[in-house]
Amino acid sequence: MKSQWECVLQNLGEWQGSFTQLSPTGEILKQIPSLISLRGVNNNQSIHLRLQRYYPDESGAVPAQPHELVRDFSTTGAGALFFESGAFSEGSSYFATGIQFGAEFAFIYNDRRMRLVQMFDPAGQLSQLTLIREQRVGTDAPERPLLQLKDLLGDWQGEATTLYPNSLQVETSSTTRRLVWQGEQVLQMADSQSLLLQPAQTQLGVAHFSFEQDGLLFQSLLLPDGASATFPTEIRLGRAFFLETGWLLQPNLRQRLIRRYDANGKWLNVTFMIEQKR
Repeated sequence: MKSQWECVLQNLGEWQGSFTQLSPTGEILKQIPSLISLRGVNNNQSIHLRLQRYYPDESGAVPAQPHELVRDFSTTGAGALFFESGAFSEGSSYFATGIQFGAEFAFIYNDRRMRLVQMFDPAGQLSQLTLIREQRVGTDAPERPLLQLKDLLGDWQGEATTLYPNSLQVETSSTTRRLVWQGEQVLQMADSQSLLLQPAQTQLGVAHFSFEQDGLLFQSLLLPDGASATFPTEIRLGRAFFLETGWLLQPNLRQRLIRRYDANGKWLNVTFMIEQKR
């Protein structure tokens, strides 16, 4: 396993794309063109980050001058864990009522990056999603279509790697998962457990489904660029929970990041999964 810093370095380069703000039901609220540069300095001992975002005005016009964020860093954040591909999750180390809570999930595949931020209000309900779609400057890597439920149906096999904060512990395992129609529901069978998923459709055509697990109601949104976001409809202390983001890279290839918290709201680990449809 590479060191955490070696994993961070997989993100170096210039990435052009957009920050798309979404409502809790997946509708697009605002799209902000962006350019981010991650440049190694001091023989890659640190990274110089420069993020430019072009916020449209009320008429929708994009300004010539961007809002700019510049910073240097040489360590990972306390709430972050990185994987060998450069994929990572960064976010709150604990959940508590009365404070804002959230996490970012990021994937890299060839010359594309996809990142998604899930933010929750002080009552523990999702307040906003930000979908960040990027391609390496100078390339023409296409986006994936809007994810649909039919894309997820079938038999999936893969490998999962789990990392723990403040620990050298690494767990790897094989995974199998099957999603099939059962009447008007979808049955998911994985790890000797079964879940019934309740598909639905919003007025604007954004597909989603819901399910119950460990006493909490979860929702999954199917988003542009083959992305998906899964989260509790309301986080409550006393109930363990997880946040998940997935990315369908090809019709038969998907990656997922799962961030888990215990019943006291403490962050436990992050799992990165690579799955292939048989």
